[in-house]
Amino acid sequence: MAHEVLVLQGVHAHYGRSHVLHGIDLTLGRGRLLALLGRNGAGKSTTMLTIAGLLKASAGRIALGGRAIETLVPEAIARGGLRLCPQGRRVFASLSVQENLNVAAQRRPGPRPWTSERVYELFPLLKPRVRQRAGTLSGGEQQMLAIGRALMGNPEVLLLDEPSEGLAPLIVHEVAEGIARLKQEGLSIILVEQNFALAMRLADDVVVLNTGAIVMQGSGDQVRANPESATRHLGVF
Repeated sequence: MAHEVLVLQGVHAHYGRSHVLHGIDLTLGRGRLLALLGRNGAGKSTTMLTIAGLLKASAGRIALGGRAIETLVPEAIARGGLRLCPQGRRVFASLSVQENLNVAAQRRPGPRPWTSERVYELFPLLKPRVRQRAGTLSGGEQQMLAIGRALMGNPEVLLLDEPSEGLAPLIVHEVAEGIARLKQEGLSIILVEQNFALAMRLADDVVVLNTGAIVMQGSGDQVRANPESATRHLGVF
């Protein structure tokens, strides 16, 4: 695999007394897109929250760029180069599009830092809405803004949790095109996605979860050649 940028080893997590992640082992290669798949309740979003430090791992190791981050607070993990675009978008509804981007801006070393202008190049639908309050945007525009806001932190690793959820097919296509461009630029991405066709279009690597444990891992090419290897765990036909 390409040089590792994010590694999880034996990661467990709990909500109170409920044991929700059971020894997760996965590796994200630099510049690759890993599709994290599973039925509802399989532990996908919990895995993302645990990586981002919003839920503390109860055991195991999480390393970003070779540095252990499992004990760090979320702000320190974000400063270290990891950003989560959460399920449900969660834009700042009362702020304008531009203000949403400004509040997330963080300078980090890199050849082409993210600016609001680069976000508008990636998602041109946002450009005419610069001064519009985010809460009045369509669902698709809010999703584009949520991704753009995460990019303003200039991350090495981007976690995308259900970016196509609830979007019209035409807008799903626009969002997918944006993610494909990010991948082409070399950004390392973990994508949680219920839309199997979309995930398979983008994935370099695939991990399938079921009840908080990994039940299948493989390359995107392997799953595209034999979709049933993944779909039998998903209820997708």
